[in-house]
Amino acid sequence: MSTLSLLLIGTIIILILIAIGVFISSSSERTLVEDRLGRFLGDEKTDEKREETPTALTEWVNRRVESSSIGERISKNLARADLKFKAGEFVAFIFILASALGAIAFLFAGTSLPARIFSAVLGASFGIVGPIIYLRTQQGKRLTKFGGQLPDMLNLMVNGLRAGYSTMQAMEAISKEMPPPISDEFRRVVQEMQLGIPMDKALDNLIRRIPSEDLDFVITAINVQREVGGPLAEILDTIAFTIRERIRIKGEIRVMTSQVVMSGRILSGVPFVVFVLLWFINQEYMGEFFNNLVCGGGALVVGFIMIAIGYAVMMKIADIEV
Repeated sequence: MSTLSLLLIGTIIILILIAIGVFISSSSERTLVEDRLGRFLGDEKTDEKREETPTALTEWVNRRVESSSIGERISKNLARADLKFKAGEFVAFIFILASALGAIAFLFAGTSLPARIFSAVLGASFGIVGPIIYLRTQQGKRLTKFGGQLPDMLNLMVNGLRAGYSTMQAMEAISKEMPPPISDEFRRVVQEMQLGIPMDKALDNLIRRIPSEDLDFVITAINVQREVGGPLAEILDTIAFTIRERIRIKGEIRVMTSQVVMSGRILSGVPFVVFVLLWFINQEYMGEFFNNLVCGGGALVVGFIMIAIGYAVMMKIADIEV
């Protein structure tokens, strides 16, 4: 078997292992933070699970990444997307994926060294951009799902307060009765308060994980009621009605603007897909762009700028604030 075939098989195996690792991590039932909190709170489910012992290399990478400002942002984004990765693990995953895709593109790029290098850069770029797009997509899906559950959560909380529950007991009922992701987030809030963290601090942590205007409105109402008093159940009932109407209007707007959004995404993505396909199918034809960097490179830059402007304009048309 040739060296090229061995390298190709190795890169394919690496990609398969990466996909399996992402699936196992994303389908895990509990996050690392919940496991740590569960040990202090006597969670029986935590005792049944053995904590995986990290290697020295993994810990070194995690410490290096998490100590930086970029690692802080990555950790926040991973928490918002509910992906069971540490910041260092996510960076290492991007590095491995980019290296594997770059190696595959390099092997399939023909015989010219400049063409192989450019193909490797394209493959590595997809390996870097792909996980970031997936992370943003998961954040949007989770935030949308959380917002849709918020009115039902408020109704459950209002009923609990009217039945004589305290605010913490009502939150605990939400963590047990509601489906995820809202139950997971309020379970974490309750666990933090049981560890001695003040309610306002725990709610501030919640709004950092879930950047929602509606949730911010609810938390502000709870904090104001704790300071000055007042009928919290009636306030939350009014907020629930307002949020439900906002969700209904947003849904109608989303339906009416979905064609514009999809058109913008498809029309902006097609040129890049066609460019990459033609590059790997007929490099001699696409290489004309690079024979004269002034004309060819200028055409590519102008085309990219025009695509970006068109996409921004279409997204601005579809972005209707409620």
